[in-house]
Amino acid sequence: MHWITRLPLIVLLVGLGAVSMLVPAFHAYLVRDLETARAFLYSSVMFAFLFAMIAVATSNYTIRRQGRSHLISLFALFAILPAMLAVPFSEVVTDTTFGNAYVEMVSSLTTTGFTLFDAERLPPSVHLWRALVAWLGGFFMWVAAIAIFAPLNLGGFEVVAATESGRDQKGGVVRLDHIGEPSERLARFAVRLAPIYGGLTAVLWVILMMAGDAPLVALCHAMATLSTSGISPLDSGVAGTASGFGGEVMILLFLLFALSRLTFTSDGRQDGWPTLYRDPELRLGISLILVLPALLFLRHWLATIEDGADVTLLEGILGLWGAVFTVASFLTTTGFESDAWGEARAWSGLDAAGLVLMGLAVFGGGVATTAGGVKLLRVYALVKHGQREMEKLVSPSSVGGSGQVARRFRRQGAYVAWVFFMLFALSIATISTTLAFFGLSFEEALVLTIASLSTTGPLVDVAADTPIDLIALAPGAKAILAAAMVLGRLETLAIIALLNPEFWR
Repeated sequence: MHWITRLPLIVLLVGLGAVSMLVPAFHAYLVRDLETARAFLYSSVMFAFLFAMIAVATSNYTIRRQGRSHLISLFALFAILPAMLAVPFSEVVTDTTFGNAYVEMVSSLTTTGFTLFDAERLPPSVHLWRALVAWLGGFFMWVAAIAIFAPLNLGGFEVVAATESGRDQKGGVVRLDHIGEPSERLARFAVRLAPIYGGLTAVLWVILMMAGDAPLVALCHAMATLSTSGISPLDSGVAGTASGFGGEVMILLFLLFALSRLTFTSDGRQDGWPTLYRDPELRLGISLILVLPALLFLRHWLATIEDGADVTLLEGILGLWGAVFTVASFLTTTGFESDAWGEARAWSGLDAAGLVLMGLAVFGGGVATTAGGVKLLRVYALVKHGQREMEKLVSPSSVGGSGQVARRFRRQGAYVAWVFFMLFALSIATISTTLAFFGLSFEEALVLTIASLSTTGPLVDVAADTPIDLIALAPGAKAILAAAMVLGRLETLAIIALLNPEFWR
């Protein structure tokens, strides 16, 4: 079986996609939806033959520059492979265009999670397919971040790298083909992380079923939580499910895996689990989850006391919990709303709650996790740099201290983080302006842009005054959204690395 790992990565992904189609096919057969089962089964057989032919043709192909090849494969994964995954979707949902099916699969594979269709319009097996594609996309980002992005100082790793992103110690451009064997790294980390990723999903699935959710709903929500896609077979998401408050508590606990890679991998935990206490991403993420809802809660509590209104303890607890869960969900770019989010908004007295949620989505989760956004490590680097600059204003001759690594983190790390933040802001301006050419208002264009770049699809339903009807968008606007989702998943620095002239020499 060693020859399989030597195949081009995109060929392996085609084979994995073909095998994955058997899962919804088997589910559709069990629920006696034979038409849907045939669509997925026939598509699986067709693409399995395609994989076999391409595998035979490329079995002796030598990849000379695997760093370049794997970056190209990552781009092909999110831009081209959804066309294959959309074939059974379009065969089942016959009253739509293939372009809509393609955008739907891009949204799933990039773990963005917004949908063009109402929940009741799609069969249960198609909902399972959407959640499964997002789950596989999230797992691949786990593996690719450590096996591909880390050696190239991309995806957030450039902040903690010893030198600036893309440059060696002498200031020259790093040769992307001199990073070892990415194929071996992919295989090794996939074997190491698959039991963790699958085991966590299975545990949450069982817990949600024990809490009262239907098996399909529990499975989709479990996969959506670990992949931070927010995909649900219900229009209401986790709000109003049978699992209720207990289910939300368990989902919140599993969302913590999107705040830091140290929660699921031992790399970087030199001192074991106590290292988590010192992890800047986890500390910053938990601080935001606790402090922001507390401030909103106290703001309205004081206002209520001044007005002399009667407030029950239960109403206060529900409002606080709704804010904590929703803030954590959007910070990890998942996008689930708590069933008590309505009480939380009433308690906070905040009319523009969507603006707060968009800001949280832009912050994003941890490096090398399934979350999108700017990433907490970059935000932390900018915060530390800002603190040091304020200290220098007070004491210009002071010494920052904390060692050479911390000084480099505040300087080169903050510099690269600021460059990425500016690229992210420029991407928001460019894409929102482009969407405006297709007749969208400023608010709609901005919400769609941030939802796509931060891979937080549920923003389109909660951030705007009224939910945005994606199916009614022009084909050109949908194409821009698909490109924005790919850009948000790969990140701008990886795209720039692909365009680097040294990369192709």
